[in-house]
Amino acid sequence: MVCVEIGENLAAVARRNLAQYTGVEVLTSPFESWEPRGQLFDMALAATSWHWIDPEVRYQRTAQSLKPRGVLAILDGGGHAFPEGFDPFFTEIQKTYEALGEPHLEWPPPSPERAPDRVEEIERSGLFSVAGIKRYVWAVDYAADSYIDVLNTYSGHIAWPQWKRDRLYAEVRELIGERAEKRIRKHYLSILHICRRIS
Repeated sequence: MVCVEIGENLAAVARRNLAQYTGVEVLTSPFESWEPRGQLFDMALAATSWHWIDPEVRYQRTAQSLKPRGVLAILDGGGHAFPEGFDPFFTEIQKTYEALGEPHLEWPPPSPERAPDRVEEIERSGLFSVAGIKRYVWAVDYAADSYIDVLNTYSGHIAWPQWKRDRLYAEVRELIGERAEKRIRKHYLSILHICRRIS
């Protein structure tokens, strides 16, 4: 197994976590400039990382590193999901986003079954065919402070001025505080695409 990681710190963590396994190598490199040195692989896995790779080269570079009929697995993960019966908190808090001048979203957003996948993009590459797609929905319960911790990891929220975050977070605390259980439930969606290299 060869792991390609662009960040030196994350590569160091991976090396430490994988030290007990023989036959695992962690390289620090952008995937776009990584050289497989003549190796051909049975499978390439991109777990919540495919969107960071240059779309102009990611399919071609992957196909070049795979054996004929090799497999590409793309796991897109962590997107907010809205299954039937999703927590009404998210409809309520949407009004605050709109009051803050944030872009109006289609509401409610599409169900997990209708959320966009990569099938057209994969087939357009001409290098892979889609063998299967699996959608995974799971839920996490949050208290107000733990949900605000999550929001503080989103680049869009990080870029906001402090007054805007303060106003949103005050509303989050108020809405969650009004609930008997003092918690919300957020659903997430991951989509696994299994692709076969076209020989």
